[in-house]
Amino acid sequence: MPTTMPPAWQVQEWLNAPAALSLESLRGKVVLLEAFQMLCPGCVGHGIPQALRARQTFPEDVLAVIGLHTVFEHHEAQGSAAALKAFLHENRVHFPVGIDAHADGDAIPLTMRAYGMQGTPTLLLYDRKGRLRMQRFGTLEDMQLGAAIATLIAEAEE
Repeated sequence: MPTTMPPAWQVQEWLNAPAALSLESLRGKVVLLEAFQMLCPGCVGHGIPQALRARQTFPEDVLAVIGLHTVFEHHEAQGSAAALKAFLHENRVHFPVGIDAHADGDAIPLTMRAYGMQGTPTLLLYDRKGRLRMQRFGTLEDMQLGAAIATLIAEAEE
């Protein structure tokens, strides 16, 4: 994927964060954003656990791990912040998670639409300058992700 300046995240509420986050506020760190739905088997079985492993592997001062709950189906079952809070607690997710905002009447959330995401899980990887360097729908092996993160960390140190 070419290096590009991405659209801003459109988040209606942040969980596990003392304040709203943005790519601008995270400038200086590599950012891994995991877009997920709590009823998505690929998200629960792969995406969220992989984000947790990345959080444990890389220091917080060089890698920010962020979740984006981007609900585009089963809105009634997974659309509430209370349900998401319970999900995060049960799955021991302590990194910040934003709830992707919706425009009135549109089933596709705003950030999901702005990035042209095909579904969940979707992994977004940004360099320290906030440029989108990878967007991956589906799964990615841990070794591939670790190598991509390490490359971006090393790039920033040059």
